[in-house]
Amino acid sequence: MSGYILCQTKKAETPYFIENISTNIYSLEELCYYLYHNLYLVDKTIINEGLCTWIQEELELPRLAAKLRPHLGKFASAEDVLYPVFKEINYLSYEELRILNGQLAKLDAEAPAVREKRKGDSLVENGMYVNAIRVYEKLLQRDDLEKISDGLRENVYHNLGCACSYLFQMEKALDCFRKAYEISQSREALKSYLLACQSICTPIEYESKLTELDVEEELRQEIKEDLEHFAKRPEKEVYSRNIDTMLEEFTREYHRSTGS
Repeated sequence: MSGYILCQTKKAETPYFIENISTNIYSLEELCYYLYHNLYLVDKTIINEGLCTWIQEELELPRLAAKLRPHLGKFASAEDVLYPVFKEINYLSYEELRILNGQLAKLDAEAPAVREKRKGDSLVENGMYVNAIRVYEKLLQRDDLEKISDGLRENVYHNLGCACSYLFQMEKALDCFRKAYEISQSREALKSYLLACQSICTPIEYESKLTELDVEEELRQEIKEDLEHFAKRPEKEVYSRNIDTMLEEFTREYHRSTGS
């Protein structure tokens, strides 16, 4: 799968829309790439009759569509869906197939709540922040997260805070980081919370928070250095003739990430 892969099958005139990441795909190679790199996002929103119809009519692969149809709605084993797609064009090398087998075994062994958390993480990695927030918030409605996996509730709160911050929902992000710290009392969680405080608090409010939490000098200095390093990053030069294009790209990416 390394390097460039030439299309071995027909390219579709009408794309298949992958709802999870708001992306169109036009070939079986693109479908394979999505499945391989987003195992936690493979669900009924992509493995459905619409996909089978697209494979049959647009890619002109009726035999592959026929292999997938008996497993629609069941999805008891990922092998039943993923392997026929990959094998159609021998997409994976032996080593990649070995790695995939290990990943699928790990996924099957995980508790459903852990898989849902990783689904949220995958959505964040794909820039789909609103969808990720929905996944995290639904998880937090459960009262058994700590019984399922130690630190799971803290991690969900932290990642929810990150997703909110990417959408500039800083008040909500701050609340999530605070709850993550309250659960673990860890140095890492405290640092995340204080960094969020820096973004919305006045200097006086921030200093008050440092005093209230009795933050050690070493951590205070570490946060200060991180912020100074970030401030020194060169900004992208903007020319007047590029503003319209940049705004258009920003708007398009915003609608994609929010699913709107």
